[in-house]
Amino acid sequence: MGIFDTVKKNLEDRGYAVEVFASGVEAAAYLDGAVDGKSVGFGGSMTLDQLGLYDALGKHNTVVWHWKQDAGPARREGMFTDVYLSSANGLAETGEIINIDGNGNRVAATLFGHEKVYLVIGRNKLAPTYEEALWRARNIASPKNAQRLGKKTPCAVKGDRCYDCKSPDRICRGLVTLWGPMMGMETEILLVDEDLGL
Repeated sequence: MGIFDTVKKNLEDRGYAVEVFASGVEAAAYLDGAVDGKSVGFGGSMTLDQLGLYDALGKHNTVVWHWKQDAGPARREGMFTDVYLSSANGLAETGEIINIDGNGNRVAATLFGHEKVYLVIGRNKLAPTYEEALWRARNIASPKNAQRLGKKTPCAVKGDRCYDCKSPDRICRGLVTLWGPMMGMETEILLVDEDLGL
């Protein structure tokens, strides 16, 4: 039995299209073939960055990413693209997808406004239950992201867990749980049997 068998079935039961890949290279090649001649927005994601998708898709699409362009305008422009790419901070085997965000553009774009959303999720994001996926998002992904961004929060300084702080540097400002694809917007999940992102 494969690592993604249970979550793939549960995601499909919730209405998602799901593809499974042995590596990030395969997932990136799939996206490079599937998305063509579109405007593509990118959510802040180490996974997408690791896979080189901005450069690859930029050869035959109009790409917008606040990590690679002027952040303010790119965040806004990314909300209105045909396609949006992101990842997840936690994925429960039961099928819930969890994301935590500071500015809100990444989570907002997974909820409304695009023809299609793709979420590329490595095996390291997978947890058995919703509660464990939420714990992972708050206590593993968020402190690592705060450290990466050089924030002066307790989680970044200690690197061990969420302190539910009130710091002005706090990057955990909103949490979104997807229980299924949003109405009127197709969402495809790409599961990758490789550790990707934080």
